[in-house]
Amino acid sequence: MLAIVLILNGIIGLGCLLTAWQLWKLKRKLSHFADILISAERSVHHVLEPAPDFVLKGQSGTYRLRQNLQRLEPRLQQLRQITGLLGMGQFLWRRGGIGKRIQRKRRRTERR
Repeated sequence: MLAIVLILNGIIGLGCLLTAWQLWKLKRKLSHFADILISAERSVHHVLEPAPDFVLKGQSGTYRLRQNLQRLEPRLQQLRQITGLLGMGQFLWRRGGIGKRIQRKRRRTERR
């Protein structure tokens, strides 16, 4: 009976030793993984630390650009109107309105 108790005790002890060894290996892996995460967090923090300043600079630049656009919008509208009128004039000139009349007058004066 004593032999059976000692054998069972030895088997339980070996099982506990095996479990402790597996837990120790898991602890090492988790520790290594935690070190990797900490290193990655430091790198990301180093890269993103100046980001708020850049965002503020970008916002102020966007504000200034919008102000300039509002200031230049009437001029742009005038340019669009002018180019529209020039395009219409060119169309009428080619169509035979003003341009052909002038050309006919030139031909008549050249024949005389």
